[in-house]
Amino acid sequence: MAAYFIAQYVVNDPKLYREYQVAAGATIQASGGQVVAFDVAAETIEGKPPGPQTVIVRFESGEAARAWYQSPEYQAVVGKRLAATDGFAVLSQSMNLGG
Repeated sequence: MAAYFIAQYVVNDPKLYREYQVAAGATIQASGGQVVAFDVAAETIEGKPPGPQTVIVRFESGEAARAWYQSPEYQAVVGKRLAATDGFAVLSQSMNLGG
């Protein structure tokens, strides 16, 4: 079942964030992920998000998404995103009905 890494944030340090983008893109591709949405001005229709930038990356499974996130290659660069932005990220299954 497909899984999605979804991040939403405001970028506070564009230079550092750009460094993250370049390095993270290679780790996503190497892990079989596919960026399905990258929107710097996502429209909020409910609630109050941390910022307008939204990124959605599709992986074949939750295991594949976690393997990417926990990989040494991604862990070497994720700190740049965390330092450059304020926001959150979630991992969501395409159809998880619980139980």
